[in-house]
Amino acid sequence: MADVEAPDDSAYYLDQVTITEDLDDDYQYEEVSVDEETIAEGDEDLDAAVRVIEEAAQDIRASLRREGVPGPAVIERPEVVDDFVRNYLLKMGMRKTLECFQTEWYELQQKGLLKEEDVQTVPDVYSRNQQLDDHVKLLRKEVDKFKDAANKAKDMYVKLRKERDFHRMHHKRVVQEKNKLVTDIKRLKKHYASYEPTLRQLKHKYETAMKEKMLSKLERDRAVGQVSGLQATLKNIETGRGETVFLQGVHSSRELAKAGIGPTQQSLREARNIEGLPGYDPSKDPTRGEFKRHPKDTEFPLDNRVNPYLTSQKTPTGHLTRTGGFRLTNTLHAHQLAISNLALHPRKEILVTTSDDHTWKMWAIPNGDIIMTGEGHEDWVSAADFHPSGTKLATTAGDSTVKVWDFAKTECTVTFAEHTHAAWDCAWHWTGDFLASCSMDNTSKVWDLNSERCRYTLRGHADSVNSITFLYYSNTLCTGSADKTISLWDARTGLCAQTFYGHMHSVNNVTFNLRGDTIASCDSYGVLKLWDVRAIATITSVDLGPHPTNRVAFDPSGQVLAVASNDGTVKMFEVGSGQVSSLTGHEDAVQAVVFDRKGEYLVSGGSDGTVRIWS
Repeated sequence: MADVEAPDDSAYYLDQVTITEDLDDDYQYEEVSVDEETIAEGDEDLDAAVRVIEEAAQDIRASLRREGVPGPAVIERPEVVDDFVRNYLLKMGMRKTLECFQTEWYELQQKGLLKEEDVQTVPDVYSRNQQLDDHVKLLRKEVDKFKDAANKAKDMYVKLRKERDFHRMHHKRVVQEKNKLVTDIKRLKKHYASYEPTLRQLKHKYETAMKEKMLSKLERDRAVGQVSGLQATLKNIETGRGETVFLQGVHSSRELAKAGIGPTQQSLREARNIEGLPGYDPSKDPTRGEFKRHPKDTEFPLDNRVNPYLTSQKTPTGHLTRTGGFRLTNTLHAHQLAISNLALHPRKEILVTTSDDHTWKMWAIPNGDIIMTGEGHEDWVSAADFHPSGTKLATTAGDSTVKVWDFAKTECTVTFAEHTHAAWDCAWHWTGDFLASCSMDNTSKVWDLNSERCRYTLRGHADSVNSITFLYYSNTLCTGSADKTISLWDARTGLCAQTFYGHMHSVNNVTFNLRGDTIASCDSYGVLKLWDVRAIATITSVDLGPHPTNRVAFDPSGQVLAVASNDGTVKMFEVGSGQVSSLTGHEDAVQAVVFDRKGEYLVSGGSDGTVRIWS
C-alpha cells in the first residue's frame, strides 16, 4: 500500500498495489507464532469470530468457578423515561393513553423540544418507589396471612381453654367421687368384717348339717320301710273293721268343711286317726295331746274369703297395650348404702325403703318427699311389710329381730327376738293379727300380735329360709329356701303341706299372683320358675342369668313379672308370650321390685342407694 498525493481539493483515495517478493533479499525475518484464537479464514468470517469469543468467555467462567471466584454479577440497567412511562401504561392497561403519549413524545423529540435530562434514564427514586410498592403489596399479603393464622390460633386457644376448664372440673368431680368411694369402701370393709364370725359359724353348721343329712337319709329309708309294712298291714285288715276304726273320732267331710277345715287338714286328721293299727299308743302321740293356749291368742279365720282385688283386674294393665312399656320417670336418692327391700302402702301413694345403713325410710311418691325415718335396728334392715290397715309396719333385720312400728305412736311397739340368726323377710296375715317371718336359722315363725308370742315355728328346710309370703286372704304360707326348695305351710298348724323341687340353686324370693294359682320364684343363678299350685308342677322356666335374681313381683293382671337382677337391670317377663325385656337405669345391682295395686307404675331399689320409678 502506498500513499498517493491528493489533488488540491484535499481528497484522498486508496489503491491496491502488489509488491513482488524479492527472493534474493538476504533479510532474515523473525518467525511469529500464530495463536489458536486466530481466525484462519480472514477477517471477513464474523460469525466464526463471535463463536470463538463466546467459547473463550465460557472457558474463563469455568476456570473461575473451579477456582471459587464468583462470576460477574447481573447488572440491572436503568430504564429511560419513555420506557418507564410506556411500561407503566401497559401495566395499567391504558392503551389509548399509551398511543397518545407515544404520538406526542415522538413529535416533541423530532422538534427537539425535549431537553437531554428529560429523556435520560429514570431517577433511582422512582425505581426504588416501584420496588417498595411491590414489597409493600407482598408484605400486606403476608400480614393478611398472618392475621388469619392469628385468628385461628385465637379460636384454638379459646377452645383449648374451655376444654381445660371442663377437664379441670371433671377432675375435681372425679376426685370427690373417689373420696366418697374410699369412704364407702372403708365403711363396707368394716361392715363385712362383722360377717366373719357368722361365716365361720355357718361353715360349722354346714358341716354339721351334712352329717345330719346322711343320718336323716338313713332314717328316711328306715321310715319308708316302716310305712310299707303299715300299708301292707292295713290291706290285711278286714273291710268292716277297718272302716269302723278309720271313722272313730272323725267327722264326715261335709261336717269338716262346715267347720272351716280344708282338704289339707282333712288329710292330716285322717292320717292321725290310726288307733286301730297294731302297736299304736295314744299317750305317746304328740298330735293327740292338749296344747297350752295363751288367753290372748287369736283364732285363725276360716279359709273361705274371696280376694276382692280379683274383681278389679279383668283386663291387662296399660303397659301391655301401649307402645314402649315402662319408662323411667323419677329417681330418689334414698340411702347412702344399698337398698335391700321395698314396700308400698295398701291404699296411699307411700313407699317404705329398707337399707344396709340400719334404717328404714318412708317416702311420698312420685314427688319423693320423705315422711318418716325409722331407727332402732342394730344391723342392716332386710325387709318391711305394711299392716293391711296401713297403720303399722313390720321390719326384719340382721340383728335377728322382728319389729312392729306403730305410726300413730311413732315408735316400735313390739319386738320379737326368738330367731337365732338374721331375719330375712316378713309378711302380714290378711287379718293383721298374725305376722310371719323367716330367718337364716332354717326356720320360719308365725307371731300372734295380740298375745305377742310365737304361735308356731315352721321347721323342715335344711338351709336358710330367704323368703316368706301369705297367699292372699288365706292361711297358707309359702317359703323359699337356700336348700333349693319351695314349701307350702298351713299357718294354723305349722305343718308343711307341699314341697316343690326343681331349682338347682338357692331360692331367693317367692310370690303368688292375685288368683293364687301360680307361684313365681327366682334363684341365685338367675333362673325364674312359674309353678302351678294345683298340679304341683312347673309351668315354665326361664334363664335370666348368669347374674343372680334377687326379687320377683307379679303385676295385678298376673301377665307380667318384674325381676330384680344383679346386673343392674329390671327384667320384664311376659307370661303369655315368654318375651323378656330389660329396664336400664340403676348403676348397681337391683335388690327389690314392687308393682302398685293398679299396675300403673313399678318401683325398684338397688345397691346404688336409689329408688327408680317406672311408669
